[in-house]
Amino acid sequence: MPSATRPRSATSPRPKPRTGSSPPTALRRPTCPPPDRTLDIRTGYGIVRVYHFAGAGGDPLLLLPGRASASPVWADNLPSLLRLRDVYTVDLLGEPGLSIQQRPIRTDDDHAQWLHEVLQALPEPRIHLFGLSFGGWTAMNLALHRPEKVAGLILLDPILTFANLSAGAVLRSIPVSVRWAPESWREDFASWTANDAPVADVPVADMIEQGLQAYTMKLSAPTRPDPDRLAGLRVPTLVLMAGRSRMHDADAAAAHATRTLTAATVKTYPQASHAINGEYPAEIAADVATFLQAR
Repeated sequence: MPSATRPRSATSPRPKPRTGSSPPTALRRPTCPPPDRTLDIRTGYGIVRVYHFAGAGGDPLLLLPGRASASPVWADNLPSLLRLRDVYTVDLLGEPGLSIQQRPIRTDDDHAQWLHEVLQALPEPRIHLFGLSFGGWTAMNLALHRPEKVAGLILLDPILTFANLSAGAVLRSIPVSVRWAPESWREDFASWTANDAPVADVPVADMIEQGLQAYTMKLSAPTRPDPDRLAGLRVPTLVLMAGRSRMHDADAAAAHATRTLTAATVKTYPQASHAINGEYPAEIAADVATFLQAR
C-alpha cells in the first residue's frame, strides 16, 4: 500500500514527499500492512485503483475515503478491520489518488455507475461498503442506485447524506479549493475539520492538504438523497456519527437517519470530530464487528 505521503493522480504533479515524527494526535499513521493485491479496474469512467488486504475472510469490506483523500487515510483502521474481514480500499475516481478519470462524472447516477462497475469486477458476490465522509455519501449513493452486490453499508460521519453541510464547512472550503491558496490556509482547514487538532507534519493531513492543492476535480457535487428513497432502502446499515463534527449538525443527521432508515443502527460518538476514523479506530471496529455478526 502506498505510504501516507501523497498519492499521485494522472492530472496532478507528484508533490515532494514530506516527513515528520509521530505527533501526539489521533491522525498519526501506524504501521500499515501491505496489500496482497493491487488492482487497476477499467470502468466506463476511467481506471480505478483498488488494493486488497487479506484478513479474516467472509464478505469483504470495501473502504471508500473522504474528499481530497485516498487509501492511506485508512491506515489507523486497517489492522483492526482485518481481524474481522478481508478488506479492499479504493482511490475514488475523480479524487486525488492513483485512479485515472477518463470521462466526466456529472450526475449521482454517474457516481454510482463507476463504483457499480468496480464491484462487478470483484469476485465476491456480496460486499459491505464502508465510507468515510464523502465516501459515506458515495456508499449510500450506490446502494440507492445499484444495490445488487451491496451486502451492507457502514457510514462514518457521512456528509450530505442525512444533513446539509454547515455554513462553516461551506465558507472554509471555498478558499482552500483554489490552487493559489497558501499552504497555511489548507492546513488550517484540515485542523478545523479535526476540531483544531494539530496537523503540521501529520502524514494523513498532509496527504489531504496536498490533494486540495495539487488536484483539480472534475465531477459533480453530491446531492442529498430524497427522504422517500432513504425510507425505501432495504440494505442493512450502520451509521456512526461524530457528535462534535463541524461539517454538519450531527444530532440532526442522526435523528434524520433514525427517522428515515428502516434497516439501520444509528450511533453517535459524542466527543468525536470529523476525523473520527483516526480518533476511535478500536471502538469503530467493535461496532463494525457487532454489525457484521448480525448479518
